[in-house]
Amino acid sequence: MQRMSGLDASFYLLEDENTPLHVAAAIVLEGPAPGYGDLVRLVAAKLPAVERYRQRVRSVPLHLGRPVWVDDPHFQILYHVRHTAVPAPGTMDQLRNLAGRIIAQRLDPQKPLWELWLVEGLEGGRWALIGKVHHCMVDGVAGMDLIASMFDLDPDAPRPAPPAEEWTPSRGPSGLRLLGEALVDNALQPLRMAGALPRLALSLADAPRLAGYAGGVARQVSRFTRRSASVLNGPIGPHRRWPWASVPLDDAQKIRKRYGGTVNDVVLAAVTRGFRGQLAGRGALTSDMVVRSGVPVSVRTEEEKGALNNRVSAIFVNLPVGVADPLERYLLIRDQTEDLKASGQEVVGAKITRATDAAVAPALLALGARIPVRMFNPVVQTITTNVPGPNFPLYVLGRRIEDLFPYVPLTGGIQVGTAVFSYNGRLSFGVSADFDGQPDIEVFAEGIRAGFDELLHTRRRPRPVRAGK
Repeated sequence: MQRMSGLDASFYLLEDENTPLHVAAAIVLEGPAPGYGDLVRLVAAKLPAVERYRQRVRSVPLHLGRPVWVDDPHFQILYHVRHTAVPAPGTMDQLRNLAGRIIAQRLDPQKPLWELWLVEGLEGGRWALIGKVHHCMVDGVAGMDLIASMFDLDPDAPRPAPPAEEWTPSRGPSGLRLLGEALVDNALQPLRMAGALPRLALSLADAPRLAGYAGGVARQVSRFTRRSASVLNGPIGPHRRWPWASVPLDDAQKIRKRYGGTVNDVVLAAVTRGFRGQLAGRGALTSDMVVRSGVPVSVRTEEEKGALNNRVSAIFVNLPVGVADPLERYLLIRDQTEDLKASGQEVVGAKITRATDAAVAPALLALGARIPVRMFNPVVQTITTNVPGPNFPLYVLGRRIEDLFPYVPLTGGIQVGTAVFSYNGRLSFGVSADFDGQPDIEVFAEGIRAGFDELLHTRRRPRPVRAGK
C-alpha cells in the first residue's frame, strides 16, 4: 500500500463526469500495424518495471485521508490494451475525431487508471496508438519517462521476454485499517504542518537573491491586474475537440537564436498568435487585452527521474494578444519569463511545493471531491505545457514513431489547454478544447503555425521593452 502525495490526490479527487483528469497522447507510427496479440505481449513484458499499471486506487472511508495505491486483484491486461480501427484509408482528421471521443471518456476508477488503444486503417499503411493515463499517476515529465520505458531506441531491438514468474497481487488493506491510519494521520497533521513551516522558512531563506524574489512576486501579482480575455472561460461539458499542429523544431531554434529567449518563449508566442486570431474572429479583441496562461514547471530532481507521480509547480504569463506586431509580442513574453527566472520564482515555487506537500490536510483534499469543478473564475484563461522529448526516433515492435500529439486535461472553467511535445526534430501541439464552448478552436490551431511564420519572416532588430507587461 502506497499513499498518494497531496498533489497526486488533488488530481484524483477533483475529477467529475465533465472533467476527466487524465493526460493522453496520439502516436502515429509507420506501417504495417502489428497484430493485437503482439502489442499485448509487448506491454505484458514491460509491466514488471511499471508496478503502478497493475494498481488501483482505494479511497479512505468518509474521505478522511488521502487515497492509496493497492494491487488490483482482478487485473486483466486485455481490458487495458484495446483494439479498434478507422475506415481505411483513414485520414488524420478521422484519427483525431476518434481520439477526441476516446479521451473524453473517464477512466474506470475501480481499475488501474490507464488504457492503450491500437488503431488500424490509417492511410499509407500506417497505424496509431492512443494512450491515456490518469494525472494522479504522472505529470508530463513522468509521462515521458514512461514512454521511454515502453518504447525502443532500435528498430531491431529484441522482443522482451515474458516475465519468468506469474504476477501475484499483494493483499490490500481492510477498510478498518485505512480508516485507522487516516485517523492517526489526521491527529498528527497539526504537528506535521508546524514542522513544515520552519522548513519552508529555511527554504525561502536559502533561495538565491531573496530580495529579487520578493520583487518578482510583486510584479507577478501586478500581472493579474491586467484585463484578460475572460470570454474564453466558461463551463466545461463532457465532450472535447482536439486539433493538432506540427512545426519543425528548427523553426523555433531559428527564432530563439535571432531574438534571444528560449524555445518555450517561441511556443508561447505562437500560442498568443492563435488566441489573437480566435478573439479577432469573435469580435472580442482589444489592444490592451491579454490571455493569462498557467505554465507548468517541473520540479523533479534527478533522483526522482522515472517515478510515477506529479512534481510540478507553475508560473503565470500574460500573453499579449492585443499587440499587433509579432516581434513586440515575442519580446513582451521573453521579458516576462526572464524576469520570472531572474527573481527565482521557479526555484522558490519548487521549494514551497516540496515543503508543503506532506502537510496538506487530508480533509481539505477530500473537500475537493465535493466542490463542483465546473465552477470557475475568469482569472486564468488557458494552460500551456511544453515537455521536451527525445530528438531521435523511437520504435514500437520495429515500427518507427512518426509523430506524437499530447493532450492536457481541462478543469476550473479553462476551456482551452495546449500541450506541446518535441520529438525527433518536430514540435507537436495538441489543443484540448471544450466541444461546445470552443467551436472555433480550429482558428486557434491554425494561428499557431501562423505565429511561427510571422516571426520567421520578421527581420527587424529587437528593441528594449520594459519588463512586466
